[in-house]
Amino acid sequence: MNINILFKQILVTIMAVGWLSLAHANADEDDLCEPFRDGKVDTSLLSSMLAAARDGYLYRIEKETSQVGFCVSSKFSEVKGHFHEFSGGIALPPTGAAAKSDDQAMIVINTASLDTDGSLIESMIKSERFFDVEKHPEILFISRGFEWTGTHTATIAGDLTVHGITKPVVFAVTLTHVKDASGNPTHRMVVKATTTIQRAQFGMDNMSKLVSDDVNLCMSVEVVRYEA
Repeated sequence: MNINILFKQILVTIMAVGWLSLAHANADEDDLCEPFRDGKVDTSLLSSMLAAARDGYLYRIEKETSQVGFCVSSKFSEVKGHFHEFSGGIALPPTGAAAKSDDQAMIVINTASLDTDGSLIESMIKSERFFDVEKHPEILFISRGFEWTGTHTATIAGDLTVHGITKPVVFAVTLTHVKDASGNPTHRMVVKATTTIQRAQFGMDNMSKLVSDDVNLCMSVEVVRYEA
């Protein structure tokens, strides 16, 4: 075969592989960012999360093995609810806990995916009295900073948007590495986070004589390290 023809074939192959790799990378990035586009999150934060993905320290929420929900006391009983649809991730640079300055967390929750023990209660919470899922289809949390209180514990301050209103909140967080059968850490972690909010601050002050203003938010999510 003519050496020039062979060279051209090799060049075309290299270009094709490069194009496919770039297209795959762009598709992955679109998938990572899609839930947080349309002005929901500052573009600099999205860039930070994408950089974490490329550098190998972004952990994405695995919905199938995670739970996100809340509980609130009423005059009759404790009302518990959980959401089926949510996505997000946490960036944890592989440096010492004391030096972690690029830690970042964000999660978006579909309010219409709420599930409770009773259809009547569920309908009421989804209605205009509380979440108003038609007008406010999402709950959004974007962290502003981590404060490490131990090797596996931290507080995460951030902005929580519920019912179209954004307020600062602080989550208490515990991170636990998932180990394999031999006891070695895997690329998975369980992240547990809790906080208490006052629903009236988010414009949900209906039925104040029957339902407590304090709402406990809790999540136990399994996250897996993203590999580009």
